[in-house]
Amino acid sequence: MPRIVHFDISVSEPEEAIEYYSKVFGWKIVKWGGPMDYWLVTTGPEGEPGINGGLSKGETGEPAIALTVEVESVDDFLKVVTENGGSIVRGKSPIPGVGWSATTADPLGNLMGVFESDSEAG
Repeated sequence: MPRIVHFDISVSEPEEAIEYYSKVFGWKIVKWGGPMDYWLVTTGPEGEPGINGGLSKGETGEPAIALTVEVESVDDFLKVVTENGGSIVRGKSPIPGVGWSATTADPLGNLMGVFESDSEAG
């Protein structure tokens, strides 16, 4: 059963958001070493309930929080989404050295990211 494994907070001013979430929740936020501007968010110690996530600069300037579900195959999952009335908002794309991701919407327009782990992606 696919579970939520990641969240992404999209903001227009990453530095301001980093300062806020670090001070308010005590989250550890560090710049990812990959090819895009992205910050990894650690919300608590390993082994305790909860999920970690990331922070990115939003393309539209509109703030948004997206959840990501880990699946065995992004390609297979996208078929299931469309067969059940959902839509593909952003097709399958690589996260170099990490895996594959896509963004879907349910029939009511709610967004949900999907992720497939694959260290060969890129």
